[in-house]
Amino acid sequence: MHELSIAVAVVEQVEEAVREQGRAVASLTLRIGELAGVVPEALDFSFGLATEGTALAGARLLIETVDARGRCDGCGREAPTGMPPVLWCADCGATLTLLSGRELEIVRVTLSDGPPDGKSAGDGPRAAPSGLPVRDEEASHVPHR
Repeated sequence: MHELSIAVAVVEQVEEAVREQGRAVASLTLRIGELAGVVPEALDFSFGLATEGTALAGARLLIETVDARGRCDGCGREAPTGMPPVLWCADCGATLTLLSGRELEIVRVTLSDGPPDGKSAGDGPRAAPSGLPVRDEEASHVPHR
């Protein structure tokens, strides 16, 4: 189950990006292509394990699925590739160039309005407190891979 290693890597990247904010992460949105080889249910489960004891503990994981699409190298037609992917044109038989479907990106990090667990920013990572209002704020420096 490589989803656990993906979840751990995502948690590490987000923690690094929000460390100076001194606030808990309320939610995290990932964009995952249907050809990325990631099982969303397994990633969701792994995310819960990977966030324990971090600033992301209790955060919601939101997943945006990206359909696989290709463009024909012969006639230029764009179409979904399906799953499993068909990488040749239904019209002319030429090969398709993949346009989307392999994404695995951190899209948005939403922070809570208060520090993790109601403590001061220097107290280290804690679970997101329940009942705190959530402000939609992106950590724009979250690295994408």
